Amino acid sequence: CRLRHRRRALLVGRQAGAGRGRSSSGRLKAGHDVRVSSYRYDAAMRLTPWEEERLLIFTAAELARRHRAVGLELNAPEAMALICDAMLEAARAGAGYADVEAAGRAAVAQGDVMPGVRELVDEVRLEVLMEEGTRLVVLVDPLGSRDRPLEAGGPGAVRPAGPSDGPANPPARQTLELIVRSESGRVIRVSSHYPFHRVNTRLSFDRQAAAGYRLDVPAGASERWAPGETRAVRLVRFGGEDDQGGQDDRAHDNAGERGA
Repeated sequence: CRLRHRRRALLVGRQAGAGRGRSSSGRLKAGHDVRVSSYRYDAAMRLTPWEEERLLIFTAAELARRHRAVGLELNAPEAMALICDAMLEAARAGAGYADVEAAGRAAVAQGDVMPGVRELVDEVRLEVLMEEGTRLVVLVDPLGSRDRPLEAGGPGAVRPAGPSDGPANPPARQTLELIVRSESGRVIRVSSHYPFHRVNTRLSFDRQAAAGYRLDVPAGASERWAPGETRAVRLVRFGGEDDQGGQDDRAHDNAGERGA
């Protein structure tokens, strides 16, 4: 870009000089100076990654200040932006570690945030540049106070599971074993929860008996049949009240005959 401007400036200067210092014959006139005009360039602003992060924090904090000014409760990112912005401003003004920490704790009151934000913002870690160098400031429970401890059952609380909190054992389901033979020239795979009576029509077995069943394997697992292979599989009935075997499978059967 600079090279293009420089060439343009040189061309303009030559044209201007040609107009002032040349006669109609194209020769230079005596006593006339030919001057080449030049452009003034401003240095480009280059920001370090830390400075870009600082501007990002300031933008988020400014948006949070606008929300708080109109009476909106702050969410967790807005509260953290205000806390970090206050600590960075204090460090920029030459404050010490204790004063920077105090500025962060005073930036947001507990009544300014939504319910549950105090539990979410349980700790804030920020690197600030002080006179002695970069320091890590850690605020534990920055939105709380010593006389108001966190609620035991509030958002984010960890509760040990009791004997009655675990999932109930599912009722036993009906199972079925079938002999399945592959009549395909290619490998056939069947996934765990696919209705078994709808699988590839080149698998030969009692489909009427398999209606409403699936493979009795863990979720995501599958069974594989090589060309001409015969295997015994264990099926388990689907859970719920829907009748998987009562639906019209003619469209699927037609697709299977085409090589599905």
